[in-house]
Amino acid sequence: MTVPRLVVAAPASGSGKTTVATGLMAAFAERGLAVSPHKVGPDYIDPGYHALATGRPGRNLDAYMCGPDLVAPLFAHGAQGCELAVVEGVMGLFDGASGEGELASTAHVAKLLKAPVVLVVDASSQSRSVAALVHGFASFDPEVRLAGVILNKVGSERHELLLREALEEVGVPVYGALRRTPQVATPSRHLGLVPVAERSTDAVDSVRASAAMVREGCDLEGLLALASTAPPLHTEAWSPTPSGARGSVDQRLRRGARPATTDPHPPTNPVVAVAAGAAFTFSYTEHTELLRAAGAEVAPFDPLHDESLPEGTAGLVIGGGFPEVYAPELSANDRLRKQVAELAAGGAPVVAECAGLLYLARSLDGRPMCGVLDADATMTGRLTLGYRDAVALTDSPLAAAGTRLRGHEFHRTALEPGAGPTPAWGMRLPSRRVEGFVQQGVHASYLHTHWAALPGIARRLVEWCGTP
Repeated sequence: MTVPRLVVAAPASGSGKTTVATGLMAAFAERGLAVSPHKVGPDYIDPGYHALATGRPGRNLDAYMCGPDLVAPLFAHGAQGCELAVVEGVMGLFDGASGEGELASTAHVAKLLKAPVVLVVDASSQSRSVAALVHGFASFDPEVRLAGVILNKVGSERHELLLREALEEVGVPVYGALRRTPQVATPSRHLGLVPVAERSTDAVDSVRASAAMVREGCDLEGLLALASTAPPLHTEAWSPTPSGARGSVDQRLRRGARPATTDPHPPTNPVVAVAAGAAFTFSYTEHTELLRAAGAEVAPFDPLHDESLPEGTAGLVIGGGFPEVYAPELSANDRLRKQVAELAAGGAPVVAECAGLLYLARSLDGRPMCGVLDADATMTGRLTLGYRDAVALTDSPLAAAGTRLRGHEFHRTALEPGAGPTPAWGMRLPSRRVEGFVQQGVHASYLHTHWAALPGIARRLVEWCGTP
């Protein structure tokens, strides 16, 4: 494929790359271009802003969870039919999976996509030193094409002139200089930025302000020309539909699966309810695509407001998010909590990740939750964060025992289980431990997974769906 593409990176977190990347996406979309938005790594929040800016689903490119070989195919899948792709990096340009070298870093993904990199530099406390910083990043890995810089948080015209003169010395083009402005500040809290779903019109205004700042301060024509220099990407687009290439993985996932249903006339399209709304915003677009490709009718619902599960629900997926922020509202929705508990007690497949795990617990910060799991959850001051290597310890709707995959943890809560839970995962890295719950058709864990890496997960889950 030959779609023009750019990677927006930074020397470190907090440099402003989300604001710049989102502003670029919105500014180009306002010009009528079909812009494909992407995010390096496991981040769920930034893609929501990307989707708001472009009108297309934000998609993640994670070389750790999905493997390097899937980065280009997943990119091609998301960018089909687009005229430009903008990829927002993660952390600093060369920061990746801990102890794994370049794996899953922005630089790694840029090389896999053969894409030019534009470095967003927080210039608020430097002048000529910016040249040394940029020169170091440009020369650190010759295979990474650092093609230009966007200067952020520039103090004045004089400051901008000093920065531009310094960068001329190292031969790195400047594609923009942005002043510091509170109008584009995005609120954050204990796990990063506040998701789009919680900000409504405020988020729209923030994206528009970012686009206006980028239009005024960046050379959009120059950036578009730079994106067009990306060479053809020789790859086959990933697809959620089954293919022979995935057969061996699917068979491994299917071992130990229970029959799809005890009904002699099972529904052809079982309803899989997927939690959504402000409390459950963490999900990958590919999960829904895989469920539909596996034959499910995907039915979103909002546990904050909907008092009933979607009609005919035969399976349930509850992803990550911020139930601790909405614990009073979730607890007050007693009717829905009881329905979730009844569905789980009936043996239906229920797959829960992180926030979903907390929602299925007996309580969260002392407030009653669904009571599916014999466990109580509390907020803590400790951040648990990082990639994980895991092996399934028990057959479940998600995977057969022995299935290995890579995932990600990201939370500030702790769970106090009752006696003798059946664990979901055995963790191999960074330390050996067991984690999660499997009981009847329930698989609940802190581990976030990306099903594109093991597409048989969705088909296995749909097979577990019985008649409601």
